[in-house]
Amino acid sequence: MRLLLASASETRLALLRAAGLELEALPARIDEEGVRGALEAEGASPLDVADTLAEMKAQKLAERHREALVLGCDQVLAFRREVWGKAPSPKALRAQLLRLRGETHKLISAVVLYEEGRPVWRHAGEVRLTMRDFSDSWIDGYIARNWEAVRHSVGGYHLEGEGVRLFSAVEGDYFTVLGLPLLPLLNYLGQRGFIPT
Repeated sequence: MRLLLASASETRLALLRAAGLELEALPARIDEEGVRGALEAEGASPLDVADTLAEMKAQKLAERHREALVLGCDQVLAFRREVWGKAPSPKALRAQLLRLRGETHKLISAVVLYEEGRPVWRHAGEVRLTMRDFSDSWIDGYIARNWEAVRHSVGGYHLEGEGVRLFSAVEGDYFTVLGLPLLPLLNYLGQRGFIPT
């Protein structure tokens, strides 16, 4: 079956293609901030926020492509009782990183798969990340050097880049940090016969 990724994430697309999958990326535009705000106001958990956003993306694309398998993904950062998305500016990213300095936060990456216009599988992965006690001057330089590369990343970092220097510990699956619980997804696709095993 045709596989569609309801995301503009180049990282997710690259991960799936590197794993040998043939697919297309067709971003599904939804009001992520509005949905996140409404869910938070209702007391939704970070996992529920990520899962709902992933499903909304998959559903929107699946409505137009019922013949395809549609993969919706989303990632949120959970810190204390807050759920964060992408920082809108370098100034906002600086404030976020300074709040996370020396602290542990979670990244939750959700994936929902639609088949014939309905959800058939979902999974959410969670990773705990502890930031080191970096200096104000180092973080200013980090943001200046990396803003364009990380502006579309929850948390404002890439572990595959200089962002790895923000951390003293990472507990969990590397692919989940990158925004896609890849191994559970590949296992499901293989079990269903969508990919050779």
